[in-house]
Amino acid sequence: MNIAMPVTANDDSWTVAGKTFRSRLIVGTGKYKDFAQNAAAVEASGAEIVTVAVRRVNVSDRNAPMLTDFIDPKKITYLPNTAGCFDADSAVRTLRLAREAGGWELVKLEVLGEARTLYPDMRETLKATEILVKEGFKPMVYCVDDPIAAKQLEEAGAVAIMPLGAPIGSGLGIQNRVTIRLIVEGAKVPVLVDAGVGTASDAGVAMELGCDGVLMNTAIAEAKDPILMARAMKLAVEGGRLAYLAGRMGRRMYADPSSPLAGLI
Repeated sequence: MNIAMPVTANDDSWTVAGKTFRSRLIVGTGKYKDFAQNAAAVEASGAEIVTVAVRRVNVSDRNAPMLTDFIDPKKITYLPNTAGCFDADSAVRTLRLAREAGGWELVKLEVLGEARTLYPDMRETLKATEILVKEGFKPMVYCVDDPIAAKQLEEAGAVAIMPLGAPIGSGLGIQNRVTIRLIVEGAKVPVLVDAGVGTASDAGVAMELGCDGVLMNTAIAEAKDPILMARAMKLAVEGGRLAYLAGRMGRRMYADPSSPLAGLI
């Protein structure tokens, strides 16, 4: 008799643009006290991908401390991003420079609409996606939590869809579970919640909704103990993924006894 072995987080992997990863947690490289603390948080998180704001983080100037001296790009996949870009042209130009500097083609695209909310400008985002795809980039794209916009990005060639859970850096958690679920159900590429996670339970919710992963920066970097929070996020992502695979019980309007009533004395 064959006995099914239980699924564990270590048996589970995901693939984006032909690259396969076991960790479903992506962490950022901003707001940390220094590169050493950042590296320690990455190790504690178990992340295999770090996102790097190429306009803000030093990855090429040998005369100053470099992120690559602390987080080895041969062991951890670097995901250059366009943080701080407010139009398609500047985002595309930033990633062209990143490719020249490090040969990166798998990138994270974000084009912001305005500085107060840091919400994405979807018209400029879609425009940039189309240009990048034609130039051979493989963009993972930050977007609003809109199933229609998500599908348009996928059709334009985005290799992953990254809807916000809440405004960047807010720590408010996922504000609209319905739209995130609809995006997951409609996508043929990986979906990762990007922005708004504040604590471990938020990451767990994202995974329980069926997302392929979660990207976060501030939630770890601004925790009172970033290393401990990184560990918490690792466990939350793994737990949420397992809960999704297990299939939660149905919701009921009224109580249902845990012990059967039949056969009572």
